[in-house]
Amino acid sequence: MPNPSIANSHVLLLVAAAACLTAPAFAADGGADAGSGPAADIILVTASRDDTFAIGGSVHRLDAADLAVFSYSDINRVLRLIPGVLVQEEEGFGLRPNIGIRGSGSDRSARVAIMEDGVLVAPAAYAAPAAYYFPRMARISSVEVAKGPAAIKYGPQTIGGAVSFLSTPIPETDGLFGLGGHADLLGGSFGAVRAHGNLGGWFSAGGNLEIGALVEGVHERSSGFKRLDSPAGADTGFAISDMVLKLGLRSKDGVHDLQLKFQRYDETSDETYLGLTQADFAADPFRRYAASQLDEMTVRQDFWQASYRFAPSERFELAATAYHRRVQRAWYKLNDVRNSANTGWQSLTSILENPEPYSTKLNELRGTDGFSGRTGSLRVRNNNRAYESTGAQLLAATRFDTGPASHRLEASVRYHQDSEDRFQQDDLYTNVNGMLQLASAGAPGSQDNRLGEAKAWAFFVRDTIEAGRLTLTPGLRFETIDLVQTRWALTDPERTTPISVSSSKVDVWIPGIGATFDLGSDFRLVAGAHRGFSNPAPGSTARAETSWNYEAGVRFGSPRSGIEAIGFLNAYDNLVGTCTASTGGECDIGDQFDGGRARAAGVEIVANHQLAGIESFGFALPVSLAYTFLETEFQTSFNSGFGPWGTVVRGDEFPYSPKHQLTLGLGLALDSFTLDALMNWTSAARARAGQGSIAASQRIDDRVVIDLSTSYTLRPGLRLFGSVTNVTDQVFNVALSPSGFRPGMPRAFIGGVKANF
Repeated sequence: MPNPSIANSHVLLLVAAAACLTAPAFAADGGADAGSGPAADIILVTASRDDTFAIGGSVHRLDAADLAVFSYSDINRVLRLIPGVLVQEEEGFGLRPNIGIRGSGSDRSARVAIMEDGVLVAPAAYAAPAAYYFPRMARISSVEVAKGPAAIKYGPQTIGGAVSFLSTPIPETDGLFGLGGHADLLGGSFGAVRAHGNLGGWFSAGGNLEIGALVEGVHERSSGFKRLDSPAGADTGFAISDMVLKLGLRSKDGVHDLQLKFQRYDETSDETYLGLTQADFAADPFRRYAASQLDEMTVRQDFWQASYRFAPSERFELAATAYHRRVQRAWYKLNDVRNSANTGWQSLTSILENPEPYSTKLNELRGTDGFSGRTGSLRVRNNNRAYESTGAQLLAATRFDTGPASHRLEASVRYHQDSEDRFQQDDLYTNVNGMLQLASAGAPGSQDNRLGEAKAWAFFVRDTIEAGRLTLTPGLRFETIDLVQTRWALTDPERTTPISVSSSKVDVWIPGIGATFDLGSDFRLVAGAHRGFSNPAPGSTARAETSWNYEAGVRFGSPRSGIEAIGFLNAYDNLVGTCTASTGGECDIGDQFDGGRARAAGVEIVANHQLAGIESFGFALPVSLAYTFLETEFQTSFNSGFGPWGTVVRGDEFPYSPKHQLTLGLGLALDSFTLDALMNWTSAARARAGQGSIAASQRIDDRVVIDLSTSYTLRPGLRLFGSVTNVTDQVFNVALSPSGFRPGMPRAFIGGVKANF
């Protein structure tokens, strides 16, 4: 695997190693759950995990202590702890997750609002919301998932909900020289290395001022768990470096807080959309065909953020944020195979689903020793894209009383503009003895030459009204979005004259209301309703995706020792499918399809309890449960060119929507030792819309996956850590898209040393 273009990755390894070996014990283990910036608390739905049971709308939060138990780098494994969240795995590492909530589409997380420190993280959240960049979990201090009416605070996607990440805050510490931080150095299976370190603190600047700073770096790599057929051999893993710098200036009285953040992310991953036939998967699920040997994704992101918070009293606060993101990505990967008549191209999906009539083309994918394919029969596409997004948002909150009722009124405005620039070409290769040889190179921009742009104003207002035992949270969001798509001729790389310009405008009102009623003795009823919305893409002829979403349930106790059960219904007025290469690509990339009326309904249950406490018994036994039951159906019949739907008959279930998901956790904690187990069961799902029994050729396996983690404290602030994922080494396919059967991560170990100082 080529090395990423990051000169300081080895420096990171050395710094983390030195910090782990020499760290003084000044800070408690587990990290902080404080806000990561001055605007964090006011932007998020909740300020802490303990708040989640008291609000209207279903909100779940994992804090730093929760995330530290397994120290997952794969967000898919983290989100299994939260009910109602669907994850479609793809490459086993969680590099490009597919997240859905309550039956929303999961492809590239495009139907979920994903944020870090209150800012949308998708490279172009309006023009092209596919999440080709995703935060690394090592530098995340907490995760919040908002569903139901709580989700309308964010947008533009409110169909399913929102996932919010908080990055590492500038530490509050009395450590050596006023500095505090954290360092990990881990290694394990498949050449895995994870080095993570941060260092910072706040210092008096005289008078009423303090200056703060934080520097943080993550370097992760793996040689991969799949085996490439190519005689030359190659890694099938990745290398990622993620660097963050924060600077802060605040008043000691808490009235003013200004922070600046810069992030640089670099990725090189040897990932492919090419899977396996059903028979080849059964014989060797971790095989990769030789034709994917050149497939490689490179990503570079630069992100700037400035946040300011003004809180002159407990009854008023204001937060302002400005941001700019620039992402350059190029995924060079096999796209398709020339057809038998040499007049066009056969999709990878059709070849892998029907290997017998396409045996010649399948051989060109395998490319065994001694095989010589047709000249230029393999088309490798340079999916070269550049993204930019810029925006500013202002949010104010005030508290006041009207008679016996107390209010917390929030109002916000956001201006956001983003763009996706596609400038792509195809190169043709011949498979000779399992090695790809270039037959002809395409000119830049000769495959796709277009620009999608979006400009949006968003306004939001919500009042949290507490009147005795009743809490109401009515809210209203308004979005006005201008979308433009410009295309140039494939023979016009200089973009002198557009061949088409299409524009559209979307205005939408998104209301919502949540309610809780305190029955006493820690019992609460909860209910809510809101409008779901996801805007169409630039140049799309499809309608916006819209729905009405409802929920009702009961809560007992608290998030750390209690239970919550909520039933929900997503009633779609119009379900939309978007053609992407990641859905199989058997349509024009970017096209959108109206699916009409549909519904997703189910029940979510989450429970946590500690069976014993260290203070009373000398050990602790925490247990947890997260369960989701989901039923989906199309309510109209239609023919679709969208691969995951195809020909739909009323009553068909959604693809990639398992009926059951269950996660059980059990822990044992002593003074210096912890042992935790997590079991996840996911029932079978279908890869294409349908009903009744699932054909083996379209079945996403049900599976039970068990993970273990353990830690031993050598001295305060310094501990050994180890974890094993998929302990029983279960073999299962996680998806049939983008193309073919794809395996989940086999058994893997990672371990090393962790330090807080």
